[in-house]
Amino acid sequence: MDLFIYAFAALFSVINPLGTVPIFVGLTKEDSNAERSKTSILTAVNIFVILVISFFTGKYILNFFGISIESLRIAGGLIIVSSGFALLTGTFNKHKGMDREKVQNDAYQREGVALTPLAIPMLAGPGSISFLIGLNEEYSILLDQVIIVLSILTVCLATFLVLKSAPFIVKWLGASGINAISRIIGFIVIAIGIEYISSSVMTVLGIVFR
Repeated sequence: MDLFIYAFAALFSVINPLGTVPIFVGLTKEDSNAERSKTSILTAVNIFVILVISFFTGKYILNFFGISIESLRIAGGLIIVSSGFALLTGTFNKHKGMDREKVQNDAYQREGVALTPLAIPMLAGPGSISFLIGLNEEYSILLDQVIIVLSILTVCLATFLVLKSAPFIVKWLGASGINAISRIIGFIVIAIGIEYISSSVMTVLGIVFR
């Protein structure tokens, strides 16, 4: 249960579906409720597939490029910390390279927005992917990996509920409310990133001075 809560809380904070709510509303403002629900489901499914594939295959990609797991954790921690600072300063969309007008103009030229830009890069980004690759290396027991996959599934279900309820969230919280919650999440994300970096640095120093 501790592993499930840790993986869920960290992954949900890094993905931060609340930060995507305004863009989701803008991209689907001309859609019916049924179409908006379909986009929410497809986005959650895409995120689940991307994250599970990353969780199980990421270490092989690292081995192919000769990248150590500690280097990945430090790099991933830096990405997570920078995402947290972006949430704190209200520049999360720019940090993701997502200009709202450009995203909407590009989206109107596509048949759907569930895969891009919503699933990639807005939600399943490098921070969440590197975090999961690190978890796979740390928890190699089958039962632990099943628990992590269940936490990924739960995060995707939570993301689906957030996106499906996006119009009500915007109406209820407003832009200021969403920004306030995003800043709180940003503080948590920074702490996760720093913990990720510090533990990896301590491991590397322990190996060097052994």
